[in-house]
Amino acid sequence: MLFRKKHVKLILEGRKTATRRLTGRYKLGRVYAVQGWLYDRARGYILIVKKYKQKLGDMSEEDVRKEGCSSREEFIREWEESYGPGSYRPDLEVWVYEFKLVRGDFIKRQKTQIRRRF
Repeated sequence: MLFRKKHVKLILEGRKTATRRLTGRYKLGRVYAVQGWLYDRARGYILIVKKYKQKLGDMSEEDVRKEGCSSREEFIREWEESYGPGSYRPDLEVWVYEFKLVRGDFIKRQKTQIRRRF
């Protein structure tokens, strides 16, 4: 899953545990590599533990903190840096992915379990 470089750092520090996206293509229960750009090596791995839709304007202060931001204003600035000026709209419905950082040995165990099933 692609993230801005500063967000990768927040994820690895455990200060960002959610992301809001326009697409619903990521799957609940799956593990994704955390990357700063498309062909970057994995900086870590996250497990999607919750997936749901939400309007941007319905975010709570806790939601803002899970995004790695200290205020709603900071979140809006971050959103518009990613999606363009004026792209933040309170009525815009987005996909929310809550995740947890997982270690490399977790990934190896998952691959082993998958191989055993087949």
